[in-house]
Amino acid sequence: MQRRNRSLVHATDAATYVNAFALTGIVTVLATRAFLALAGYPKLGGSGGSRLHIAHMLWGGLLMAAAILLTLGFLGRAARLTGAVVGGAGFGLFIDEVGKQITDEPGYFYQPAAGIIYLSFASLLLLTHLIRGRTADASALDARQRTAHAADHALAGVTTGLTAEQRQAAIRLVQGSDREVDAALVRLLAALPERPPAAPARWRTWADGAGRALRWLARTRVVLGAAVLCLLTEALLFAVWMSMDFFGGQLAREPQPGAHLAVALTEVASAALGIAGLIRLRGDRRAALRLFRAALLVDILVGQIFKFTMDQFAAVIELGIDLGLLWVVSAFLAAQTTVQSAVRPAARTTAQPAARSAVPEVVPPVVSEAR
Repeated sequence: MQRRNRSLVHATDAATYVNAFALTGIVTVLATRAFLALAGYPKLGGSGGSRLHIAHMLWGGLLMAAAILLTLGFLGRAARLTGAVVGGAGFGLFIDEVGKQITDEPGYFYQPAAGIIYLSFASLLLLTHLIRGRTADASALDARQRTAHAADHALAGVTTGLTAEQRQAAIRLVQGSDREVDAALVRLLAALPERPPAAPARWRTWADGAGRALRWLARTRVVLGAAVLCLLTEALLFAVWMSMDFFGGQLAREPQPGAHLAVALTEVASAALGIAGLIRLRGDRRAALRLFRAALLVDILVGQIFKFTMDQFAAVIELGIDLGLLWVVSAFLAAQTTVQSAVRPAARTTAQPAARSAVPEVVPPVVSEAR
């Protein structure tokens, strides 16, 4: 088992493909639900008195099989990206009908199915975050991993060429190594055809400009204050409402009482974290922002699972609001971290000359006494 694990190497761009897989699946589920609702939930297969029904889960399985064959049969990153998109669409069609596999009722409308679907994609996006954290630092790679990543760059360059930036990044992975295979990779990377960098499309230029403007706006105190107010208001209203239903005996009449209770508990936890952050906002702003972010993550990663169970796909609207609030808080926290990181080296630089100037004042008396 240990030898087999040593043959597995994390791809540096794995997060990109997992992210494409998850986002394609999300879009597929939402598009499928919207189309079926508008079309009146037609059945593809038999007509009239026929009992045949070709569930779209089968089409999802076919698309996932096509994605696997695509990545097995073709080389290069284009095949992997295409396989991620095709496989994501197949997974979306597959998981959309998970309710039919876990109950004897008319499972497509089984209420917990929406929560299971949300949990599946939330787990995939969390996996993307974890993979990106593991592969972001190239200095943490060992010699074997550096060689594998450089060879992967070379393989892509054989078919499409490499830009100057890509070539330098790949060469830096194995530069200075005394292994023959790394020296051969450097020669191969140097010999690959040059590919000019793609000219930025107009829409990408606009998108970059809009992204910079939004990030600047998110880091203003007015927007942060509005986000914190919205966070606390949402959490407190849900916590009070659900608690009143619980103590008033209303939950016993709900079709999913467990989901209502879980939402009540997560909203109480989210409100408590938000209030704790508000208390610490004057003393330690970074700690307060971390508490605000934790309050949102509790709701997004736990509470939303049960909100989808209760409200079905209408919970997408509230999820979008929560993600927007999380983005604002994270942007402000990143700005605070950048400022603090810039202040620390400056403090060290000013402290060192002071320490040096103090040395001559202390040393001469000691030397004179020794004499």
